[in-house]
Amino acid sequence: MGLQSCEGSGLPNSVQTAGGVTTSLTVFEDNHHLGIASREQDLIQQKKDYCWEVYAEGIPHCMKAESFFSLPSKDRFSFTKDIELISTLAKEFVELKLKRLSNSKKNLPDIDAIKGVFCRKRTHISDYVQEHWKEDAFFGYQYLNGTNPMLIRRCSALPDNFPVTDNMVFLRGQGSLRNEMKKGNIFLCDYKRGKKQYLMAPLVLLHKTPDDKLMPIAIQLKQTPSDDSIFFPTDSEYDWLMAKLFVRSADFSEHQLNVHLLHTHLLAEVFAVSLLRNVPMVHPLYKLLIPHTRDTLEINFFARHFLISKTGIYPKIAAAGVEGMMTILKRSLSSMTYSSLCIPDDIAERGVEAVPNFYYRDDGLKLWDIIQRFVQGVLSYYYRNDTEVQTDSELQKWISDIFEHGFLSQAGTGIPQSFTTVADLIKFVTMVIFTCSGQHSAVNSGQYDYGGWMPNTPSTMQLPPPTTKGTTSEATMLQTLPNKGTTAKTMASLWLLSKEPSDFVPLGQYPEDHFSERLPCGLIKIFKGELEVLSARINIRNKKLDVPYIYMDPTKVENSVAL
Repeated sequence: MGLQSCEGSGLPNSVQTAGGVTTSLTVFEDNHHLGIASREQDLIQQKKDYCWEVYAEGIPHCMKAESFFSLPSKDRFSFTKDIELISTLAKEFVELKLKRLSNSKKNLPDIDAIKGVFCRKRTHISDYVQEHWKEDAFFGYQYLNGTNPMLIRRCSALPDNFPVTDNMVFLRGQGSLRNEMKKGNIFLCDYKRGKKQYLMAPLVLLHKTPDDKLMPIAIQLKQTPSDDSIFFPTDSEYDWLMAKLFVRSADFSEHQLNVHLLHTHLLAEVFAVSLLRNVPMVHPLYKLLIPHTRDTLEINFFARHFLISKTGIYPKIAAAGVEGMMTILKRSLSSMTYSSLCIPDDIAERGVEAVPNFYYRDDGLKLWDIIQRFVQGVLSYYYRNDTEVQTDSELQKWISDIFEHGFLSQAGTGIPQSFTTVADLIKFVTMVIFTCSGQHSAVNSGQYDYGGWMPNTPSTMQLPPPTTKGTTSEATMLQTLPNKGTTAKTMASLWLLSKEPSDFVPLGQYPEDHFSERLPCGLIKIFKGELEVLSARINIRNKKLDVPYIYMDPTKVENSVAL
């Protein structure tokens, strides 16, 4: 294949450009004995540096590392970022200790007491949440544009274990569930967690009203219905509010463990380790994906040791605990599908193509299309036909390792075990880049915006839900919500995880040159231009919104899972 540098000069395959960037070379094109030997030696060393390890049975494997310092130097945080992360963590928890909050077992005397926990930690959206958290319309809105837009799906038939009737949700016969389902106006959020229950597993029924609001109309807090187990907006103020609080608490765990940790962090590490083990640096796939692996290995090492370990922060603030956490992760991986990782397929499968005001969907689909065009342009340049994909042994080993170590060889996930066509390859690589950039931003960056006001997303609940309607009150709510210490630690953690690092690299920006050929370099420029246009359109729309949706704005989307 006649490859050219960005400057347009013809180069032999093995020659470097003036800037030291080698031309990309697939294994089926490398027919020089020195080139073959070089890439074989490259992979031998990489397999020594990057080894798989089983962190826990039933979840994706991770990279083996004894300490931060045992990570390869190029996969370590910069010195500045190391200091920044440690100092931020220390500062927040020192502040809590000075306020005597971090270990406080006392309940909140009133809701306003939360304002004193982190009075200086505020965002425009967290202020809005503080004012509107009790409202049904905002409760429904968060299923579309909050930190977990992955659960809502169109409902065409109620589950057998959710016995809701027309007269329960439509007063005086003013509506019919069957008719509203036919119109596509009824949606279901099901927090089913398998046989073992460590948290509430609610079912939430939502109705799209004529003015395009998504309103909760019924909440069942357990998978098995019982007397007084289904709550409605017509119930007493605190019965209904408590039902919503238990749902929001269940959403905290579902979001943190399944949507955030598993679907972005753990998968991003699998994609990265498999790439580093199986694909040499001269390979175009390596050059295309390596920017999207920056800092992932260290941030996940940090998470395993300081957030989700037995002595970590998460078991101290969340309802699931370590055992429940691993059960949820294992269950989530076993039920994961390839389509759920590809936003066009996921949106169609959930039947939410026409839901109004679904900005995660709107921005995400546009971002996916931009990434896909870029990936298609680059990969079609190096793979002229399906046979070249099939004969690339390094490429095939990359996906085989991902299937084995990421998805534990579960064919039911639909994850490819090999690539047979160029189209298959393009879709999977698009998914990898989208997962490591836009999807992670969508489920990570708004954590403090929506969780900084604790009652909107309680990390745990101290009392079980009410079993008899009419017995709840504000005092009951305060006794049920997390105590002061848990509230403070949760808010500190969410602030840390949402804070944009000083070395933030937005999607489409490549501080290091990897490609030297003219066409890939030109495609990168087009990619950047399309991202700029999308950003401008998002900003124009957001000016008209009370709650702007910023998490898919390319200028705010990091290139990799770096925090």
